[in-house]
Amino acid sequence: MDALIRPRTIAVIGASPRRQTLGNVALDNLANYGFAGTVIPVHGEAAEIAGRPAVPSIEALPDGVDVALASVPAAGVADAVRRLDRRGVRTAIVNTAGFSPEQEAELRQLVSGSRILMHGPNCMGLINLSDATPIYTGGITSRVRKGPVALIAQSGSAAISVINSSTAGFSKVVTIGSEFRVTGSDYLQWLAGDPDTSAIGLILESIQDADRFADAVDRVHAAGKSLVMLKVGRSATGARATLAHTGALIRNDDAFAGFVARYGIPVVGDYEELIATLEALAVCTKRPRRGALALMGISGGETALACDICDQVDLPLAIFSEATAAGVRAALPGLPGQNPVDIGQSVGRQQGAALAGMTAVMTAEEVGVGVVLQDMQASLPATSHRNYTGHLTTIAELSRATDKPIVVVSPTAEIMSERLLACLEGTGVPALRGLRPGLAAVKCMVDWSARRLDARRLADRRITPERASLQREIAALRGSLPRPLVGRLLDSYGIPVVKSAVARSADEAVIAARKIGYPLVVKVMSADVPHRSDVGAVQLGIENEAGLRAAVALIERNVREKVPGAVIDGYELQEELVDCLQAMVGYQAAPPYGALTIVGSGGVLVELEADKALSLSPVTTAEAGAMLASTRLGKTLGGYRNLIPVTNTAPLAGLIASLSALAADFCDLVPECDLNPVLIRKGSGDVRIVDALFVAGGR
Repeated sequence: MDALIRPRTIAVIGASPRRQTLGNVALDNLANYGFAGTVIPVHGEAAEIAGRPAVPSIEALPDGVDVALASVPAAGVADAVRRLDRRGVRTAIVNTAGFSPEQEAELRQLVSGSRILMHGPNCMGLINLSDATPIYTGGITSRVRKGPVALIAQSGSAAISVINSSTAGFSKVVTIGSEFRVTGSDYLQWLAGDPDTSAIGLILESIQDADRFADAVDRVHAAGKSLVMLKVGRSATGARATLAHTGALIRNDDAFAGFVARYGIPVVGDYEELIATLEALAVCTKRPRRGALALMGISGGETALACDICDQVDLPLAIFSEATAAGVRAALPGLPGQNPVDIGQSVGRQQGAALAGMTAVMTAEEVGVGVVLQDMQASLPATSHRNYTGHLTTIAELSRATDKPIVVVSPTAEIMSERLLACLEGTGVPALRGLRPGLAAVKCMVDWSARRLDARRLADRRITPERASLQREIAALRGSLPRPLVGRLLDSYGIPVVKSAVARSADEAVIAARKIGYPLVVKVMSADVPHRSDVGAVQLGIENEAGLRAAVALIERNVREKVPGAVIDGYELQEELVDCLQAMVGYQAAPPYGALTIVGSGGVLVELEADKALSLSPVTTAEAGAMLASTRLGKTLGGYRNLIPVTNTAPLAGLIASLSALAADFCDLVPECDLNPVLIRKGSGDVRIVDALFVAGGR
């Protein structure tokens, strides 16, 4: 990675002596930035390009070339990379796009087994501003300047949008493209040790390896650096059809949301929020401490709107203690002394009152970060410039007196006044444009400072011999798992099921019923009927032998009519538990993040009610309890409005945790599972699985 990012010798393949190609753009960038190393164009005919001596072939390159920029047509990329590898070039950047499936497969196979470290393809390269090394095939805005922020973007146009719009200074700008070999995780790992970088922004379309990415984020955090991420393509619906209800309740974005929540990765919603966050991280030298947000401004309307946005982005406002409130009231007469603080409402205040009031706020234990709302638009009239200069000077003085971060937010996205910005120069107080982007930036700062290490990784699972044997058995299967195998799988994880038996005929059902006891539930057993209640293949409330025989006959008739051709393997008899609530617990594979475990209200209306909570697998019992508490089901079990007795949720939380462990172990072989309904006894909370659907079809 050092050779790729900090090369001393660069080869450029694809530049022309007669026309302006992308290779020529790269040569121009290196010249404009005054790259101090050696640049060697490669061309079969020209003796020199752009004033630099050229070599006629890759084979003619000298020893010690660190990186080659290969800007060649798709059909020639694999050959160029192969020859570079043979020549001993350590790394390559390939900006080419438009590969055929065959060309892509060839290049992927080549770089996976080669010594050369390839960056790309389908990228614009990278700009190392710290070392004046732009290996980049696009024009570079004159606005970009050296600073502490690194940007990693899969899309070159995304990187252009950010660096063209941001006031932050950049150390590295990396467009990673299709990540055939080098990935965003690799760059994160390297940037964690880069002394020129203190904050990292990511614009990603996908994460290839969840474990490696989580490891890299941990390393960035351990190095005392900040990170923020923009994930694009989150709204696309999943393309794969699913058999389980779970699949209908899980969106494409749920797994990513679970991943960033588990590993404490701050996420923004668009470029403006990303830019604001990077600008804040570039300037702010202090990090939020334990405590919530204090809002201060000179307009009640602006602070009220800011409160609305804080609620939307889940940025909690501090609740002032009585001591804090008294300090605010003493400095700013007429104010209630609560958060937010509208300084403009104070009447008859003395000179220095604003500073005293804001100091009372920022020294409060319940406050971890302060946001000052202040119009700073360049279009402000001269009188406003004079008035606001004094207010900003007060904020600068406040920043010197507190060890907590202060962020100034101008309520609109309009260009800010250079005169007003100068009041904050060198104070460590960032000035951000727009209420929502500014508050989103503060939210990211708060979340990152509160981040806790989570050591769980997909590769950490330890499979027992019994479960390994089940994996081998399931690996050969496709579709719904047979009931006996489902029973063994559930039993392996201690997941309780109702008493049941299997009968091939009505006569066998009568014999089995004597052991189970009435009342009974009867269900068809058929791999061709995954949702049995939908076709009348489940009958409830069977009280005696006559009712049992009638139920078997009705189920057979319904299946024959509604699922012609379905093979009936038999009938499942289960004890019928009465006076219970119904839950649905399940999981769905969500590569590359593992599996999502889901819990919510169960029964035949599970999709319509869509009462759910989701988390990456596995979850602890405590995490499962928190999931359950966030659902309507959990609130009902808590005795909501005395609808039912207060019911112990520990058994259900334990079941959720056990299924999530199963999901982590088996999701690559059994990507979908429904346990629906899960019956919960009122009061005791004892749980039993009534119906279990596991759909095999993984690796």
